[in-house]
Amino acid sequence: MKLVSTPRIEFLRSLATEILHNYGRGRAIVSVDGPDSAGRAEFADDLAAVFDEREHPEFRASLRYFQRSRAEQAKFGPESEERLFRHGYDYSALRRVLVEPFRMGGSTGFVMKVFNPDSDTWIEPTWLTAPDAATLIVDGEFANRRELRGLWSYSILLAAEAESEADRLYLAEETPNALVSALIDNSDPDAPHRLFTDSC
Repeated sequence: MKLVSTPRIEFLRSLATEILHNYGRGRAIVSVDGPDSAGRAEFADDLAAVFDEREHPEFRASLRYFQRSRAEQAKFGPESEERLFRHGYDYSALRRVLVEPFRMGGSTGFVMKVFNPDSDTWIEPTWLTAPDAATLIVDGEFANRRELRGLWSYSILLAAEAESEADRLYLAEETPNALVSALIDNSDPDAPHRLFTDSC
């Protein structure tokens, strides 16, 4: 379905063109990083809509559905922002049921959600398959930490000030601004634009 052209949609179309130029064949995984306040999930949703417009198969997942249960997190100490950053997510499950089987291609099944953090309950797995050429778009905070960096074909970071201690730890320890494929200012959601860091 043709999307209504706006500055936001035109920007996302140009981003999709870049991604598909480099990773349009086979399976690719795109991450959208940044705090909730940066509009991360909405940005990923709209990027997925642009892929749909081009009739390129896409799948949308979120790291929030790969969090550890409250009981599991409690094993790492009392609740805190640092515990959330260091132990809040089950990256092993993310690799095992989503990333690795998606990358394998063929008829291998993968799962988009394993845990509901709102109800603190496990989700009955729904196994999906994808065509040979498809893009998985995953949004989530801390998506460019060292445990995850090798998972993404293309990584996006929505630049924003740290809004929590967990964000501050992430920015200080992992320096994602210097690692991503695209650093984007989404402070005006109607007119996002690319930022370029000086690497000299």
